[in-house]
Amino acid sequence: MNTKVTIAGVTFQNPVLTASGTFGSGEEYAQFVDLNRLGGVVTKGVANTAWEGNPVPRVAEVYGGMLNAIGLQNPGVDVFIKRDLPFLKKYNTKVIVNVCGRSVFDYLEVVERLNSQPVDMLEINISCPNVKQGGIAFGQAPKMAAHITQEVRRKSTHPIIMKLSPNVTNIVEIAKAVEAAGADAVSLINTLTGMKIDVHARKFALANKTGGLSGPAVHPVAVRMVYEVAQAVNIPVIGMGGIQTAEDALEFLLAGATAVAVGTANFANPSATVDIIDDIHKFMVEEGIQDIRELIGAVHE
Repeated sequence: MNTKVTIAGVTFQNPVLTASGTFGSGEEYAQFVDLNRLGGVVTKGVANTAWEGNPVPRVAEVYGGMLNAIGLQNPGVDVFIKRDLPFLKKYNTKVIVNVCGRSVFDYLEVVERLNSQPVDMLEINISCPNVKQGGIAFGQAPKMAAHITQEVRRKSTHPIIMKLSPNVTNIVEIAKAVEAAGADAVSLINTLTGMKIDVHARKFALANKTGGLSGPAVHPVAVRMVYEVAQAVNIPVIGMGGIQTAEDALEFLLAGATAVAVGTANFANPSATVDIIDDIHKFMVEEGIQDIRELIGAVHE
């Protein structure tokens, strides 16, 4: 039985990855999960310098998921290369580095630092605010998304995945723009912008007022967006958003995703990824499926 999938020349032993921001760089989960069994680890966002993140409180539980306004806190690319990457390279899994920045220069600095490092792919988080555009995320305008994709593609020696924001009018336009600009793959969705108010204290639950909504509540939206994008582009799609079970993951594959990323579920169940891998295998046995690729895009009208 074959569970391998290939994205931009990189072959994964199975289609289950971790979602950026929910798995650190793997070390804190290693006591719960055999990282060798994962298709790949997508790291927490890595910037050119250390980011402190947003003030607390910055996480709130909501119906069907959670809100977070962590603000991409990270120690910076130099610490990642010295501390986190050697740990990840101990394991037989693919390493995808999520790259964030506040300007094109910031992104390119990280990309160039990683060119000589033993990573498999880069995931470019274009939901970061562009300081030169008054805070609008790079991924909210097709021209801006295409520009940063083109610049990163020009500098990177690794395949690049552009991570798309759902907080747009038409995500297909963004996907087509980054494909035309040289993206090797796209991943979606990032979190949906949400808000929670404590009615008794009459205060915002998050110091940042708004945060990113993730978890089961976003799953149907994510499946719809992945399906629309997969129909519109010729590059691989990585689907994410509210995956709790193998059935959730399989929905994304049937909608056209080549791989999936498990995020918020890791907080409630640290072994969620390997549970999903096991259950996908069981599903394939029960359904008589010999190759996982038989499922990709196989949804019927």
